[in-house]
Amino acid sequence: MLATVMGSGHELQVDGIGGGHPLTSKIAIVSRSARADADVDYLFAQASVLEPLVDTSPNCGNMLAGVGPFAIEAGIIPASAPETTVRIHNVNTGKLIEAVVQTPGGMVTYEGSTAIDGVPGTAAPIRLAFLDAAGAKTGHLLPTGRICDRIQGIDVTCVDMAMPMTIMRAADFGKTGHEHPAELDADIAFFTRLEAIRREAGALMGLGDVSQMVIPKPVLISAPATGGTLNVRYFTPRSCHRAVAATFAVGIATASVMPGSLAWEIAGPPPPGSKVLITVEHPAGRIPIELELAASDAEVPVLRAALVRTARRLFAGQVYVP
Repeated sequence: MLATVMGSGHELQVDGIGGGHPLTSKIAIVSRSARADADVDYLFAQASVLEPLVDTSPNCGNMLAGVGPFAIEAGIIPASAPETTVRIHNVNTGKLIEAVVQTPGGMVTYEGSTAIDGVPGTAAPIRLAFLDAAGAKTGHLLPTGRICDRIQGIDVTCVDMAMPMTIMRAADFGKTGHEHPAELDADIAFFTRLEAIRREAGALMGLGDVSQMVIPKPVLISAPATGGTLNVRYFTPRSCHRAVAATFAVGIATASVMPGSLAWEIAGPPPPGSKVLITVEHPAGRIPIELELAASDAEVPVLRAALVRTARRLFAGQVYVP
């Protein structure tokens, strides 16, 4: 049904409401939660564009930004003033996220001055805090049991923090890491190699055959160019993201404070203190992530990862299914 609603199976999704790109072919399903520690359940579904397939294995932090405002406006939970905290249980991963929504006078407001690189205009901030995000799909922060692996001659760091991902150096593919996404999308030989490594990484991470799944997400890393912590090119996985996913930002930021990881090689040791700000450069700009660090000997180095997103209500209505 969801594939039909989105028009999956056609590059333009003309027979549905998808946008002809993986970034605009996403679905969030929200309901009241039965969990005592959550207000709502959120199930994310990624609809394919070219094939009539729907994948519910990943989470999506950018869609997550809309869950809190929707839950309030749909009457699932009551609003308070001037802010409302919505405790969200992500059904895909079993993890909890706190979303703080601006609700002056007990009403959701979307107007504000917060700007997100890669998103037009400004809006009210929605603060997202990922709690205990390690092992979102595999149950382990390091699903292979190692900080680094070597797959088909390429060094990789496989991390599962909010989103399973496979981190690789751009230079190992003959790339600078600062290419425009369209340039990477046009390199068929590069994508063929990237996908082969991704599939083998998926098996090593305990995910099995990932050929019909969008996880683990592959990512190329390189040195920053505008004063950030590191630079990335993130893949969905069959095209290069024009920015980055929020869940990915949490994962790559965590990897950057893990000694020995490929991301740590570029980021270097974090400054002393219980909180550190990691700034990730991407094709559309930068995204800052605040990490609350655990004790140095903790198995999972990050207790809490927080970032700011925005959302806007576009429409409400009915969609018809043949």
